Amino acid sequence: MGKEPPIHDEIGVWSEIKLEIVKEYATAYSTILASQTSPAFSHVYIDAFAGSGINVSRVTGKFVPGSPLNALEVRPPFQEFYLIDRDDEKVLALQKIVGARNDVHIFGGDCNEILLKKVFPQVKYSEFRRGLCFIDPYRINLDWNVILTAAQMKSVEIFLNFSTHYLNRAILTRRKPDTVPEEPLARMNAFWGDTSWENIAYRKPQTRVGSEDEKVTNLELALAYRERLIARAGFKYVPQPVPMKNSKGAVVYYLFFASHNPVAKTIVEQIFDKHRSRGY
Repeated sequence: MGKEPPIHDEIGVWSEIKLEIVKEYATAYSTILASQTSPAFSHVYIDAFAGSGINVSRVTGKFVPGSPLNALEVRPPFQEFYLIDRDDEKVLALQKIVGARNDVHIFGGDCNEILLKKVFPQVKYSEFRRGLCFIDPYRINLDWNVILTAAQMKSVEIFLNFSTHYLNRAILTRRKPDTVPEEPLARMNAFWGDTSWENIAYRKPQTRVGSEDEKVTNLELALAYRERLIARAGFKYVPQPVPMKNSKGAVVYYLFFASHNPVAKTIVEQIFDKHRSRGY
């Protein structure tokens, strides 16, 4: 029999830094919105891949609070919390840790469906409700329609993990889209929103005839996605993403932020700049 996967995710230092960044901004975000009185806003925290609520550090072996627990500790507090995960065991663990709270809503299932049908409708711009949504997908299990909807709503700001590590391993190192297995290819098309990534991720070499296509750099692909968040989704402000690096200095993923608020952009840029050189 195979070994059962752990309930609590094991994370590297780069992920601990990512959690610090999101918590730091969440505190500033909640402080600003809680102070608004004319009109008063109701602000919520949304976690699309919440996990069990606890992680385990690869370096120390100690427990590290996950993004849901970090959000629950923010002061002044969010009015409500919407936590989602597709893994039933992680959902049960999260429910046990959080306990019975009327302000916390925990969902098990596909975040793409749950966000669009159950969560985003609770954050209507016209009702003075605002949301901070953290999207840290397993691989790239996220549909572009979620990003597009969040942008169109104008009431939701997002942090998004853009996993260059998975993209390279499962898709881009194969050089040509027609050699990528069906499942990861479908996921990539859904994540990007169409097949236009194929013309962005590869370029024709300027050397001899018949040689294989060359993959663009991780940064080039990330910046192309940033442009997509602005031009296609319609987010007004998308700061340069911050690279998260492993112990060998390789970029594992880029952390994006997108918003319609100029103050949010300024705050996030300051946080990103502070952490940009850390990586590991």
